[in-house]
Amino acid sequence: MEKDARPSWDNHMQFVLACISYAVGLGNVWRFPYLCQMHGGGLASVVTSLYLCLYYNIINAWSFWYLFHSFHLVLPWADCPINSNRTGPVEECERATPTQYYFYRETLDISSSIEENGGVHKGQALCLLLSWLITYLFIVKGVKSTGKVVYFTATFPYVVLFIYLIRGITLHGAVNGVKYMFTPKMEQLANPVTWINAATQIFFSLGLGFGSLIAYASYNQYNNNFECQAIVVSLINSGTSIFASIVTFAIYGFKATVNYENCLERTRLLLLNTFNLAEDSIIINNTFQWVEKLNTTFPQQFAELANQLEDCDLQHELDTAVEGTGLAFIVYSEAIKNMPLSQLWSVLYFIMLLLLGMGSMLGNVTAIITPLQDFKVVSHMNSELFNGLVCLFCLLLSLGFTTSSGNYWFTMFNDYGATFSLLFIVLIEVISVSYIYGLTRFEKDIKDMLGHRPNWYWKIMWAGTSPLLLIALFVFYIISYIQGGTPRYRAWNKELGKSMVTEYPVFGQVFIGLLLVSSVICVPLTALHVYCRNRKHGNQKKRQPTGTTVLA
Repeated sequence: MEKDARPSWDNHMQFVLACISYAVGLGNVWRFPYLCQMHGGGLASVVTSLYLCLYYNIINAWSFWYLFHSFHLVLPWADCPINSNRTGPVEECERATPTQYYFYRETLDISSSIEENGGVHKGQALCLLLSWLITYLFIVKGVKSTGKVVYFTATFPYVVLFIYLIRGITLHGAVNGVKYMFTPKMEQLANPVTWINAATQIFFSLGLGFGSLIAYASYNQYNNNFECQAIVVSLINSGTSIFASIVTFAIYGFKATVNYENCLERTRLLLLNTFNLAEDSIIINNTFQWVEKLNTTFPQQFAELANQLEDCDLQHELDTAVEGTGLAFIVYSEAIKNMPLSQLWSVLYFIMLLLLGMGSMLGNVTAIITPLQDFKVVSHMNSELFNGLVCLFCLLLSLGFTTSSGNYWFTMFNDYGATFSLLFIVLIEVISVSYIYGLTRFEKDIKDMLGHRPNWYWKIMWAGTSPLLLIALFVFYIISYIQGGTPRYRAWNKELGKSMVTEYPVFGQVFIGLLLVSSVICVPLTALHVYCRNRKHGNQKKRQPTGTTVLA
């Protein structure tokens, strides 16, 4: 290999940190905790990474939006704004919660369905521009600039998580959330969706199938000890998911406990006012006893309160599953506003989200740029110019996510843009290496690079366990998709102040089909192209001796 064929990392630590910065992303903070709560190759990778890049940076734009608004004297999502008549809070906010209103109305200015489109949210568009500008500055010099950035993006989030861990476990009710996290739901083990979500989570978290790790590894030295580094990155990634989940569930437990006790307090006041009881006769701890007592003593009068009494249940508060943006921008914001020095905790949290998001974006963009630069068409183009054009292209396409219906398109890309294709891509990669390229040749390559052959564990995983599990998950996914009927999404209903499940319109279903097919189709099309090209070259070689004889 020529020394100037491809730039390389300055040291092994840069590669490991780059992999950690890419692997440890927003999925560790919001997707893994959500799944705990719920359950206890080629061009195809480039297309999948492109889809991810288009919608992933809008999350960073939201993080910038919240970060900038965290410097207010009073957090803008702490209370409902006053209506235009100055007679009381905005009705939509009263029906929902201040944190929900701020996210759906102030941040997204969301429409009532994917079919209703509005203009671009200028504030979000500017935040998205800033996100892509920073992404470009991080990758402008390729691996040389990325290698410097990952020292910060890979380590600082751990500092913030540790600070949040100390604060989280000291919050009132935190133990309820942590206990909930480590309480298994054994019945979920028989649910195929649980295993599909688990596999997809590890693909998302480690970045399998996107091509980012392969792109990063291509900048390594030939004799780099990738076996040890793969184990280290995997352990750190999974450990971070558990660590971040403890922090998340501690804060989630605090939020659930506060909501539960607020519900009990409203019930207590209702009973005191209705039955003219002494102020100190009912406390939060004996509210349920008084409910039973009053229901027995004054059944007729108590029956009149049936529509006003709330069903206060801590378990229900903990069971309310919130994923993704709901967890990161609504649940966390609601918990933060109840903390002392809420502005400080808000700034720290959204800086951490930005670093996690930006660290993953480096890998996502690298997974697009590196394979494309290997094509002859762009191989001679200035790398800074080419990187800038890729970022500009993604920025222009992702502006659609800043419209009033943009969040629904974001959900579509998140649910269908890189789930089915990941299972397919990784399955093809495993089969190609194990059975087409061949384990024997692969072992020789590894021995040439590391000085020893892989042990029996790796061979069993590559040749047997992984392909079988992936095929099973792939089949389960298709069956679940078919049985699920018409694809659905959650649309914000401002009249009710909550999200309602609704079916995608026809054009949405067609677009989902295109998302699922577009990345997967790259594999058979590329295979067909290579086959035809090789066949053509083979025919030319057969005709070559005859041509040579005539010329002679």
